Amino acid sequence: MASLNRLYFITMDGGPSHLKQVGMACKAGIHLIQLRMKEATDEEVLETALAAKKICQIHGATLIINDRVHVAVAAGADGVHLGQEDMAVGDARRLLGEEAIIGGTANTIAHVREHYRQGADYVGVGPFRYTTTKKKLSPILGLEGYQHIIQQMLAEGIRLPMVAIGGIGSEDVPLLIEAGVYGIAFSGMLVHAEDAPAQVKMLEAQLHRMLAGKG
Repeated sequence: MASLNRLYFITMDGGPSHLKQVGMACKAGIHLIQLRMKEATDEEVLETALAAKKICQIHGATLIINDRVHVAVAAGADGVHLGQEDMAVGDARRLLGEEAIIGGTANTIAHVREHYRQGADYVGVGPFRYTTTKKKLSPILGLEGYQHIIQQMLAEGIRLPMVAIGGIGSEDVPLLIEAGVYGIAFSGMLVHAEDAPAQVKMLEAQLHRMLAGKG
């Protein structure tokens, strides 16, 4: 299985083209990218995924496809991220194989338990706060929500990397890492950055300081 980087970029509708976003993220130094094209057809996603895979290979980045397992298979992507209404993690694993990275969206400890039971490699937990990049938003968790879920995971012996998502700004990263979150997923924080490489370097520095302090 490809490594799970702690900085996780997710492409967003309404900005530059998804392919341009993938290129921008790779050039900025992001090594884990999810292609999320909610408004596109399977054919459009596959076309973009095939081109995105080439860009990611050049930069040594991992490509995850949102929701569409069959597109991930056809594109030779590194894995998929599945929402609550998508294919079950176990079914996706049978199609993609053991080496694929498979993540699942979670908003409660019950969601985490189910993804863990089915063999997910990570859970994307959120939203942290209100975000315009996702429709049908689940209840806002805030920092206390993450702390509560992490405490329950520890109590139940659930060892699964948690990636925080949903309206996260650079100032939130230290608090989330301190709470026990593994990684940070974001869209607008990079797309709207004046200097994307500088933004990534700052985030990496924050992670390094926090993880060094916890070690």
